[in-house]
Amino acid sequence: MRLMFAAGLMALVAACGPTTPPAATAEEIAKASADLTVWLDAEYEEDLLNSPLQLTFQGRKERNAELDQFGDAELDRQLAWRRASVAEMKEKFDPAKLDEESRTSFDLWVQQLEFAEKSAQFRRAPYVFVKDGPHVFLPNFMISFHAVSDKADMEAYVARLKEVGRGLDQILEGAKLAAAEGNHAPRFAYDQALEESRNVIRGAPFGAGADSPIWADARSEIKTLLDGGKITAEEARTLEDGARKALVEAVKPAYDRVIAWLEADRANTAEQAQGASQLMKDGEAFYNTSLELMTTTPMTATEIHDLGLKEVARIHAEMEKIKETVAFKGTLAEFFVFMRTDPQFHLPNTDEGRAQYIKMAEGYLADIQGKLPQYFGLMPKAPLVVKRVEAFREEAGGAQHYFPPTLDGSRPGVFYAHLSDMNAMPTYELETITYHEGNPGHHMQIAIAQELTGIPKFRTQYGSTAYQEGWGLYTETLAKEMGQYADPYSDYGRLSAEIWRAIRLVVDTGIHAKGWSEEKAVAYFTENSSVPAKAIESEIRRYIVWPGQATAYKIGMIKIQELRAMAQKELGDKFTMAGFHDTVLGGGALPLPVLEARVKRWIDRVAAQ
Repeated sequence: MRLMFAAGLMALVAACGPTTPPAATAEEIAKASADLTVWLDAEYEEDLLNSPLQLTFQGRKERNAELDQFGDAELDRQLAWRRASVAEMKEKFDPAKLDEESRTSFDLWVQQLEFAEKSAQFRRAPYVFVKDGPHVFLPNFMISFHAVSDKADMEAYVARLKEVGRGLDQILEGAKLAAAEGNHAPRFAYDQALEESRNVIRGAPFGAGADSPIWADARSEIKTLLDGGKITAEEARTLEDGARKALVEAVKPAYDRVIAWLEADRANTAEQAQGASQLMKDGEAFYNTSLELMTTTPMTATEIHDLGLKEVARIHAEMEKIKETVAFKGTLAEFFVFMRTDPQFHLPNTDEGRAQYIKMAEGYLADIQGKLPQYFGLMPKAPLVVKRVEAFREEAGGAQHYFPPTLDGSRPGVFYAHLSDMNAMPTYELETITYHEGNPGHHMQIAIAQELTGIPKFRTQYGSTAYQEGWGLYTETLAKEMGQYADPYSDYGRLSAEIWRAIRLVVDTGIHAKGWSEEKAVAYFTENSSVPAKAIESEIRRYIVWPGQATAYKIGMIKIQELRAMAQKELGDKFTMAGFHDTVLGGGALPLPVLEARVKRWIDRVAAQ
């Protein structure tokens, strides 16, 4: 999903206010606003048609046999297209003759260009082959998102397998150019990418052993078509032969080239992991821009670091109360060890234990479902399922995550859990994670955004990390207000998840702005939480290779909480939870200052009623 920089947000916020000059009549405003929506939808459609990946994510099958272009030429084309689009919009539409919602759409379209311009300055900075990078994304895309319902879909599947080789080669060229500028991910990231790449091409048809995940998926899709009478046995053999040939002749050689380069360039990497300012060309500037992008605020690294320290101290005080509730005798540090190691908080490390974990998550979702109408007017139509992460990309202690549904309902929203090591998945954290990833968290917010009407389509697909992750974290505490977390250990899990995000503010800025080592970051995380050791190691390494992203969660949560407190104070008896939540969710994902302006306008309207 596209994200936005905070640059120019104050002007954008001001523009979102009631600035319509008297010269514009209501009819002129209505017509211009409607025309802008039509124009933006046409522009978004043109942009969308240039991305086979995005078409598939939205459940569409145009260009179903292709993948995107990943080279510099395509990046340059996209930037030039967006410049031209914004220039045309400014020529055709006067922002002063738009209603509030359309003015927001106008300025957000401009901001996407600002994002692209800033991103272009650091084209070689983001690390390429890191955990869950493109070498994992492409096979996962084929397995999880390329829908097969007839022979033509499977023929497109085979054609896309051939495209994987081309795509990987383009991505590899970008990694080589980044390395030539001195941008090498830490050595552990190379080792992770090597292992993941080898996992993709391990087994049949690449070599001996059981079917590889992607070959197993291709064969399963073909068998389903055959069993359903949609293809003949001969057509099935032809499709299977085509898939095998594409995997062996296109996919494997491309992965072999990636593996060979990673092995060769590994010698140029830093054995001791360091932050962006140490390992990247222009790393300090890149990190500061990443913070601006992720938080959509002008907060500095020092301000974010200090906020994190303050939040850690506050949450520790709340944890002390839980410790007293469960009558634990010992210090908070000793309580952390107890929560991290006591067997009662872990399911068996077996398939039965994994199935139980998923069943528990489904139970929490079912339990909270009936309470949602008391707090929300807007409700998602798309279904939600809980699944284990695919074997080839699963990591012990990896963070659970969410994938959105398709617009047509053919694919549900998915809450994914890493379950390869159940010892890294304590049960006391499961309830709060379920609300964050499912309802009323990511699934509710993203599905509702996709289903919105009356605004340009691009806004239904738009993403802002601070907004989306801030909402997910906000709903963890909201669930407590809704009467969840009957078990005090689960309530501790909620606090554990929140302090996790507060610690992120400290360690992310510590690593990338204050010169912290990986060991220092791990030690701080361990001393201040009960998060399992494997999860801590996985998290810290994610922060190292993805500078700034981890800071968005807590900052977004705090802003949404501040906006609700402001609304409750100003509206008094007129305040309703459903009204507030529908206002937050009803405009799609927005930068935090724009969200604040939207909430303030809602307060003014309600107060005037």
